[in-house]
Amino acid sequence: MELKITCIPGDGIGPEIVREAKKVLDKVAQSYGHEIKYTDILMGGASIDVHGVPLTEEAVAQAKAADAVLMGSIGGDTTTSPWYKLPPNLRPEAGLLGIRKALNLFANLRPAVLYKELAGACPLKTEISDRGFDMLIMRELTGGLYFGERKTVEENGIRKAIDTLTYDENEIRRIAVKGFDIARKRRKKVTSVDKANVLDSSRLWRSVVEEVAKDYPDVTLEHMLVDNCAMQLVKDPAQFDVILTENMFGDILSDEASMVTGSIGMLASASLNDTKFGLYEPSHGSAPDIAGKDIANPIATILSAAMMLRYSFDLDKEAEAVETAVKEVLKEGYRTVDIMSEGCVQVSCSKMGDLLVERVRK
Repeated sequence: MELKITCIPGDGIGPEIVREAKKVLDKVAQSYGHEIKYTDILMGGASIDVHGVPLTEEAVAQAKAADAVLMGSIGGDTTTSPWYKLPPNLRPEAGLLGIRKALNLFANLRPAVLYKELAGACPLKTEISDRGFDMLIMRELTGGLYFGERKTVEENGIRKAIDTLTYDENEIRRIAVKGFDIARKRRKKVTSVDKANVLDSSRLWRSVVEEVAKDYPDVTLEHMLVDNCAMQLVKDPAQFDVILTENMFGDILSDEASMVTGSIGMLASASLNDTKFGLYEPSHGSAPDIAGKDIANPIATILSAAMMLRYSFDLDKEAEAVETAVKEVLKEGYRTVDIMSEGCVQVSCSKMGDLLVERVRK
């Protein structure tokens, strides 16, 4: 199978972690008989330095021509970088927003996995962390409160701000279908999170999700109010498989879920459109303070590449091979500095990539 992948190394530690992910992908291709064709494009600060803008039309065209996009990280130090003296629409993060819009990436996937070997980093009680958890938060990314009409007015001498939360049934249906499709690749359970006891948008959300669920009789659906979900993520995270929710709720819950793992350097993410196309990136930032030191943790980017194999190419066995390699390396006690603990062996970013390459097998 030929895999056409556009890579965005980006800024900070981005080029280092993307390099290691490409090494692992190349080993997968070699082991399973695939061919990968890479195209690199500039985005964020790297694009500003060369083109004066964070994202060019040519870069978007190259991304659209690929089957999937693998990205490192975007941005720099907001206090010292000249990029942040530019107008907001010319700063690095504007490139990320621009490419999401251009590629119609409406479904954001954020896995939160607590590996047994890293349970000590989990801030939850031992009786909870010992159970482990493996959930995926699917967040609607292009609608809701963040994209509704907003304005600030003055009435009778008092300032008033208005933000509008709007969803139509088609926006809800397409993200729900993605959620149920992905649940079928996992443990076949969807928890739809809303605020249906208060919000009309949530009542519509719940109604449409229930309509979609009828086409997935093999997938269990439950509804949960967002405030209860926030509590349950701390009380019993092992109960969750796929959490399906709207934009603002997903923004908040995915950050909460990432923190209960205790190791953001391990967390992948993906953003999908209504085809198999997706943009895959680590959940962490560009960490400019450690850029070029070969000490970054590449595992989140490598697990993002595994998500790409699974969701954009339907290569489940290949994705499992990468995920198994990560588990083996952790079990053997190898750690980058951010997840280092007593009794383990500290390795560099490039060495971690090499170790994972060695453990990818058919």
